[in-house]
Formats: sequence, structure tokens, C-alpha cells
Amino acid sequence: MTSPNASDYSLLAPGPVNLHPEVRKALALPMIHHRTPEFDKILKRVLTNIKTVFQTQEDVYLLTATGSGGMEALLVNTLSPGDKVLAIVSGKFGERWADMAKTYGAIVTIINVPWGEAVKVSDVAAHLKANPDTRAVLCQACETSTAVAHPIKELAQVIDGYADTLFLVDAITALGAYPLPMDEWKIDGLVAGSQKAFMLPTGMAFISFSKKAWKFIENAKFPRYYFDVRKEKKANGAGETFYSSNVAIIRALDVVLGLIATQGLDKLFHTIHRRAEVTRIFAQQLGFTLYAQAPSDSVTALTVPPQMDGQKIRLHLEEVHNITIMGGQDQAKGKIIRVGHMGYIQDQEMLRLLECLGLTLRHFDSECISLEQISSVVDEARKWLEQNP
Repeated sequence: MTSPNASDYSLLAPGPVNLHPEVRKALALPMIHHRTPEFDKILKRVLTNIKTVFQTQEDVYLLTATGSGGMEALLVNTLSPGDKVLAIVSGKFGERWADMAKTYGAIVTIINVPWGEAVKVSDVAAHLKANPDTRAVLCQACETSTAVAHPIKELAQVIDGYADTLFLVDAITALGAYPLPMDEWKIDGLVAGSQKAFMLPTGMAFISFSKKAWKFIENAKFPRYYFDVRKEKKANGAGETFYSSNVAIIRALDVVLGLIATQGLDKLFHTIHRRAEVTRIFAQQLGFTLYAQAPSDSVTALTVPPQMDGQKIRLHLEEVHNITIMGGQDQAKGKIIRVGHMGYIQDQEMLRLLECLGLTLRHFDSECISLEQISSVVDEARKWLEQNP
């Protein structure tokens, strides 16, 4: 979306997200072959520049797969059947990763964290002390289904004390949205998705491994073929991808990385934090409450007012106001709505979202909020945005 007109469609989900206009231009270019000097130059530039977002000196690999494929790639390249794995499960994506590890034959222990809460670092520390032969700890940086941000830096400090334990992090709804410096924090495996803070269509996963992880990679025994990172490492060293390159998205990624380089990571993080803040502050004034006790900047989960159905709110927003957000999943279905803050989002979209959320509440209960109250909240939000550029 590039225009603030009320008739425009606004995609404010946790992913996929609104595409930047320059990305749309890149995606409209004629196709080129992935084994040509022209594409080789683009690929070389992307493989260098994407390290800035990961904040790493290690290589980053481009996989034509969704983020879930990247999660699987972290597992199959580092682990073997019978390895002990600790999975932090605080929502649907933690469950998915634990299930993946079980499918391949890992012995998985789960720390079940109540939905809406972040894991306690002390619980992980206690488990590792009692089970020092744990080969990997799996955790989401942001659990997308609950909008919780886990304490990745503090967890990494604990796990780094175990030479034979890797810290694998699903940063699909986090990397590029707020700081996750891979090298500084000593994260061993990190995965991101194209359709989140990278402002691209769904279809690619980006992964990187620490030097510590590479010691595991050579000896890992999980089955791997398409996701064998050793093949990709060799091909990248020769200036190519091992399999056919996703030319359209990689070319658009080149544009995005240029935009990020121009504004800087700190500015990007600030922009997304600002959207999260205006949502958190003023949605509560409309009558919502925050669901996540440790809220992420990339996505906000809002508990809907009593007696209302989040799924109906979400559907009404889309059908009547042309705004797409997401509802809750599993045990949170009907209880929450989720608003994404990544991608190309203009201030006017945030203000229109707040207005339409208020009007949607009135649609289901005309007594819960007045038109005057809605107008007041939107006006205050506009002033807040002006005062906090």
C-alpha cells in the first residue's frame, strides 16, 4: 500500500507484509537466468550485505523455502538421531519446531511456557545443569502466535557455557525488526524469513551458523539433501547457489538490503518500535489489553474486550474496512487479534487501523465506545506520532 486513502487495502499482519514500492518495481522486472554474469553480481552483493542484518561475520545462506524450511535446515545440519534437544514451547511455532526435531529422531524435552509469557532463563539454566549432554536448545526470538519476545541474549549467555550445546533461534518474526546480533550474543543457528522484516514475498528462508555450529555440521547424521548447507557453502564460494536461484526474490532482496544500508539498522529498528508503541498505547485506550507479558516490537497481540470474538473482529476489519490483521491460534483463538509492525507501513495506515478498530468494536457493541472517544484516540495517536518521529 502506498496511498493513505481509505479505499486502499492495508496488510498489517505479522507476515506477509506490505511490500516497499521499490520492491514491487524489482519484482516486475523481466526474468533473467540465474547462471549469468548479471545475476552473479547481484548474488555476490546480497550474500555480502545480508550479513549486516544478521550482524555476523559468518556466511548467510539463501534457501528457496518458507521459514519453516529454514527451521528444518537448522536441525538437519547440526543434529543426529538420539541427540538430546531442549525445546522452548510457548506457542504454535515452538510446537512446530519441537515436532520437527522429534520427527527426525531427536530426544526432545519441552519447557512448556504459558501462552503470553516469556521463558524463564533460570528454567533453561537448571535443565542444562542437570542435563549437560543436551545438544541443542530451540527457541523462538518472537513467538508469532503470542507476540512474545523471549530473552535471547540472556539465554545465549547461559548456553554459551556448554561447549557441546548449540543455541538455535527461530528469528523469522524478529530478525530485522529489533536487535539480534548473532555474533555478539553468540547465537549458533539463526533463521529469518523473506516475508517479514525483509519486506519481500513469502518464499525464501535465510540461515546462518556460528563457528561452534560448524563443528557439529560436519558430523551431523540427520538425513539431509536439499537442505544440506555444505552444498550451498561450496556453491556460494564459487559465486552461485547450488540449486536454481530464486531470481525474483533475490533481486528484490538486493533492493531491500540497499534501503537498509541507506537508513541503517538502528533507524529500521526505531521505525518498527515506533509502530509497536503507538499500537500498544492507543489500542488499550480503545478497550483492548496487551496479551504478551513480554511484547515483541515486530507484532502486537491484543486481548479483545470481554464478550467479543477476535475472529469476528478480524473478519469485519477485512470485509468492511479492507484491513488484514490476524486472529489468535489454538487456545488463543477468538481471544486475541495480532497486528504486525514490519514492512512498508505509513503513519496514516496506523491511524486508520485505530479508527477502524474502534468502529469495529462499535459494530459489535454500540455501548462499548462512542464515536467521540474513537475520534479522540485517533487524534491523540496522531499527535503522538508527530511528537515521536
